[in-house]
Amino acid sequence: MTGLRVTHVGGPTALLEVGGWRILTDPTFDPPGRRYAFGWGTSSRKLTGPAVAAGDLGPVDAVLLTHDHHGDNLDDAGRALLPAAGTVVTTAAGAARLGGNAQGLTPWSTARLAKPGSPTIEVTATPCRHGPPLSRPVVGDVVGFALRWPGQRHGAVWVSGDTVLFGGVRAVADRIQVGVALLHLGGVRFPLTGPVRYTMTADRAVELCRLVRPRTVVPVHYEGWAHFRQGRAGIERAFAVAPPDVRRTVRWLEPGVPTELEA
Repeated sequence: MTGLRVTHVGGPTALLEVGGWRILTDPTFDPPGRRYAFGWGTSSRKLTGPAVAAGDLGPVDAVLLTHDHHGDNLDDAGRALLPAAGTVVTTAAGAARLGGNAQGLTPWSTARLAKPGSPTIEVTATPCRHGPPLSRPVVGDVVGFALRWPGQRHGAVWVSGDTVLFGGVRAVADRIQVGVALLHLGGVRFPLTGPVRYTMTADRAVELCRLVRPRTVVPVHYEGWAHFRQGRAGIERAFAVAPPDVRRTVRWLEPGVPTELEA
C-alpha cells in the first residue's frame, strides 16, 4: 500500500488519506477577517478562509496538532472538531491543556494509531523551535510528526510543524527516511519583533531538503495570514535556483483538491 491522498485545506491544515485512515493536521476552519493574539503583544489577521468547510470535511480518525496555543494552527472551528476525532496527537503541554482524547508526545517519542481493517500508523514526534534561540518560554512547545506504516516505498510522511531551521530539525536527516514532506514555511515575523523569524524561509527549506532529501515536498503554512511574510512567489524563486534534485521535488497542491502522492 503506497497511495497517499493529500488535500490542502489552507494554511497548515491538510487532510491525509491512506489505507482507510483520514488524518487531519492543524485544524483551522474559521472564516477570514478576525485578528488573533499570539502573546507578548503579537497578533495577526486571517486573510482567507478554508478551501473545504468544516461541515464538508467528513469523518476524521485522528488529528495531528503541532501546537494548540496559536490561532493559525488551531482556531475556534478547528477546536470544535477535536472531540469527534478518535485521537488528537499533540505536544505534552497541549495534551494537558486539551484533555479528553488528546495524547501528548515529546520529541522522538512515538504513538500508534490503530483501527480494524487499516494499517497501524506509527507517529514519531520530531523537534521544532518556533523562533530564535531561547524563545521557547515565549512561543511555547511545538512538534512535527513523522508517519510510518507497512508498505511505504519511499519513507515516512513528515509534517515539519512550525519551526525555524536548527539542529533538532536537521537531526531528522539522520534518524528518518522521508518520502513526503509537508513543510511549514511562510517566514513568519511580526512588526513588534523586527526581522526575527518564527518559521522557515524558503532558503532555509532548500537547505533542509538538501539534508533530508525527501522524494516530494509539499509547501504549506505560507498563505492566508498577514504574518506569513513569504508567499508562493518567494518560495518558487528560492527553489528555482536550488540544485536540480531539490528543485524537482516540490509539489504545489491546489487548495481543496485531493491529490495523489506516492508514499
